[in-house]
Amino acid sequence: MKFEVGKRLEPFCCDTICQDGVSAEDLTEGMPTMFLFLRYYGCRICQLDLRDLDLGYEAVRQAGGRVVVVLQSKREILEAAAEEKPFPYTVICDPDMKLYKQFEILPAADKDELKGGDAPKKAARAVEMGLVHGEYEGNELQLPAAVLVDGEMTVRYAHYGTNAADTPSVEEIVRLIKGL
Repeated sequence: MKFEVGKRLEPFCCDTICQDGVSAEDLTEGMPTMFLFLRYYGCRICQLDLRDLDLGYEAVRQAGGRVVVVLQSKREILEAAAEEKPFPYTVICDPDMKLYKQFEILPAADKDELKGGDAPKKAARAVEMGLVHGEYEGNELQLPAAVLVDGEMTVRYAHYGTNAADTPSVEEIVRLIKGL
């Protein structure tokens, strides 16, 4: 069930850091919402994406939207991270990769594909910032994806990443939300 622009998002239930069995509609609260399917919390590139999202999240709110991040991480790891610094957005724990499978978010064929595009630049930036690779979780070769739904749960933007760093920036997310 790939994401298709113009079609309604397929319903799903998931577990967040705080709650089990939450529906996609409850997560959006009727607001334009960007679902960011990242890899796992220990990935330095994901940590960098989350840090950038933390810093720019107020702009997402001011644009009238929200972001929900999906990670292949266990709840315990994300709870520990949230204790250190709470996430301003909702985080879904998907260690069994049910949502990745449901929406056909495929892994890279190999590490070379994962390291394509801007991945080396983003990885170098993460190292410069002192981000340390943590525990491997889920599929190490998992690629990211991003899908924006409007308040009626209709897909308005869908992108399946081609490398580990192929995710929209906060500025792009804000532009997409404002464009609805």
